[in-house]
Amino acid sequence: MRIVLSLLIGIHGVIHLFGFLKAFGLSEFKAISQPISVPLGILWLLAFLAFAAILVLMLIHCKFWWIMGFLAVLLSQVLIIIYWNDAKFGTVLNIIIFASFFIAYSANRFEKMVNTETIQMLSELELNDPDNNIVSEQTILKLPLIVQKWLLNSGTVSKEVVKTVFVEQNLKMLMKPEQKEWYNAIATQYFTTSPPAFNWSVNLKMFPLMNVSGRDKFENGKGEMTIKLLSFIPVVNARDNNKINEATLQRYLAEIVWFPSAAISPYITWEGLDNFSANATLEYNGTKGSGIFYFDENGVFKKFTTMRYKDIKDTKPTKWTVTATKTEVRNGITIPVESELDWELDSGNWTWLKLKITNILYNFN
Repeated sequence: MRIVLSLLIGIHGVIHLFGFLKAFGLSEFKAISQPISVPLGILWLLAFLAFAAILVLMLIHCKFWWIMGFLAVLLSQVLIIIYWNDAKFGTVLNIIIFASFFIAYSANRFEKMVNTETIQMLSELELNDPDNNIVSEQTILKLPLIVQKWLLNSGTVSKEVVKTVFVEQNLKMLMKPEQKEWYNAIATQYFTTSPPAFNWSVNLKMFPLMNVSGRDKFENGKGEMTIKLLSFIPVVNARDNNKINEATLQRYLAEIVWFPSAAISPYITWEGLDNFSANATLEYNGTKGSGIFYFDENGVFKKFTTMRYKDIKDTKPTKWTVTATKTEVRNGITIPVESELDWELDSGNWTWLKLKITNILYNFN
């Protein structure tokens, strides 16, 4: 669709160039029957240059191309109004182009909101005791044996305690159980471990002209979920709710498998269940949640399960499972890099998300 938009902008811009050429007697431009004065001809040229500038800014992937777009459409529409009888159909193109600019503007605002929240979250990072910056065999002795095996075999022991994490993800999503076609999405996520917090943002392509922006976060023991159509129209705005608080905390707990040193966090307590599983409970700032981690005989993470609210309207939680489908070594740590997420509904299991980690960084700030 970016190519189609570029073509529309290019054609629209060239039409304005002919207005300039007519004003200076260089072209007849029969589409405009009225004479065009030299001063107005210069405005037609400026409109052409503005649309040309938009194409250049789009080509170099400048985030702020929409600013020039607003100016170009405004100038173009003024000229169309002056020559309304001949040029009125140009308004349709201006509306299409303006809508594209507005979507880009809304996406920029949404991204700025997420960036501001992330900077604030990272600024609240607690400084660890310098003597406890390395995960040692001594620090994991009180954990269940299977959790100790996980930390040892993942390569976490003898390495730095992870304080901050940055993750990039490719996603395939189903918005409803009956949906057949997977939507593709790209997501980024930031974590801190002390205090436990995350901020996750996603851009989902539903249709050629339709995208959805979403943001989940857990901070100060509170959870929030925001989903906006075209980065502007609110679809979901859930906050100040105990179900959301608990659900986002449980999500954080499930995702510590990407930074296993969080297992020794003072906010998490462990209880061994058998030789291959352990229950973890995370409690922070009045919010509490738990889940069960399952491992194989070598301590490799296999899945996480918990009873979790999938919607604030739910009267009871639903079984939620995160299953590792591929494990690799990243930054010297063995982690699941591909996972599938399921809800256990009365009608059967609903695999609604397939996740692939494309990049992960530790202690980046």
